[in-house]
Amino acid sequence: MIQVNIHEAKTQLSRLLARVEAGEEVVIARAGRPVARLSAVTVAPGERRLGLDAGLFRVPDDFDAPLPDELLDTFEG
Repeated sequence: MIQVNIHEAKTQLSRLLARVEAGEEVVIARAGRPVARLSAVTVAPGERRLGLDAGLFRVPDDFDAPLPDELLDTFEG
């Protein structure tokens, strides 16, 4: 774990984030007193289940029917 002051954190944020991604923790301090901690976000990959929204939407029978002329005119000018 490293500690940096706020000014250094502002000017070196990209480098600090690279260190965090590599597994380090970074403490940001104001006048030597710790204020915040940068740490990597851990996202557990979850299994995606298919069909969770089954039955919530029905594709209308006229889904691929041509649009009415007055609506087409608004798009085409």
